[in-house]
Amino acid sequence: MSGADATTDGENYSLTITPEDRESCKRLDVFLTEKLPFSRSTIKRMFEAEDISSETPLSLNKMPPPGTVIEVEVPPPVPSDILPEAIPLEILFEDPHLIIINKPAGLVVHPAPGHYTGTLVNAILHHCPDLKGIGAEKRPGIVHRLDMGTSGVMVIAKDQATHEGLASLFSVHDIERKYEALTGGKLPVHSGTITSTIGRHPTHRQKMAANVKNGKRAVTHYKTIKQYDGATHVELRLETGRTHQIRVHLSQLLHTPILCDPIYGGSDSHLKRVPETMRAQLEAYPYQLLHAKELGFVHPITKVRLHFTAAPPEIFQAALRAFSGVQDGLQ
Repeated sequence: MSGADATTDGENYSLTITPEDRESCKRLDVFLTEKLPFSRSTIKRMFEAEDISSETPLSLNKMPPPGTVIEVEVPPPVPSDILPEAIPLEILFEDPHLIIINKPAGLVVHPAPGHYTGTLVNAILHHCPDLKGIGAEKRPGIVHRLDMGTSGVMVIAKDQATHEGLASLFSVHDIERKYEALTGGKLPVHSGTITSTIGRHPTHRQKMAANVKNGKRAVTHYKTIKQYDGATHVELRLETGRTHQIRVHLSQLLHTPILCDPIYGGSDSHLKRVPETMRAQLEAYPYQLLHAKELGFVHPITKVRLHFTAAPPEIFQAALRAFSGVQDGLQ
């Protein structure tokens, strides 16, 4: 097939659809299979995991219009045998089709370089031995992700029909997701909406950045829960779910990074305004104070609306109490 060629930066691919591509191929999955070194089934799994994306809505069964830029982010290789591990899980709900958990900060969701064991997938495979083959091979049952340092509510599928149904809900943003964070400084306005694109940082490959070339559309709604002297307790609602979206939006566009964020927190200047009773503890805390507090959706199989909440970790709550105590003392 002539037409667009895939360009690569060594780990990812970028393709621009040409009129010739549109004429010669009727399905996007077939086109990608011919252009990339992946099978059709792998292309489907990558698409469901949102590793294949564009600013133009995509469907595997039809070609997008000419000029569409398609970004393909190749998942890192991990060992083929993911072993069950008896890792404790805080289960909020479980039925024959899915599990809702409260993920602790520090737990990696799926195996990746540097974290081949001790992940949520290892824990889920111990809890549900028949989970292999549900969704992506390396991420069985996983429909969405939380960063290692982010705590909170997650859903895991236990069968393929549920996985596909949940993936569809996430793809059309028909999921209610609310987070809370404790940020350094004061938000520029009490509430608002942040809209940008988010993509891989052009020079720091472990970071994401707003408004970079070929980024994906990202929308975050936010409102202040309580303003403290030197910090803000903020609620965030995701309209999209890009990698590091909240962390990038708060740090880069609102200039109020999440406290303790090891990647986007910048200098330790914000921690200097933390109450003395919490300062040493937060200075030693390796994760961002970001918590996925609510998750709501219509069950793909039973069609019952489900809604789950979880309180943030104790260190998050202790920080709130410390800020409140100082503020109350000033009144």
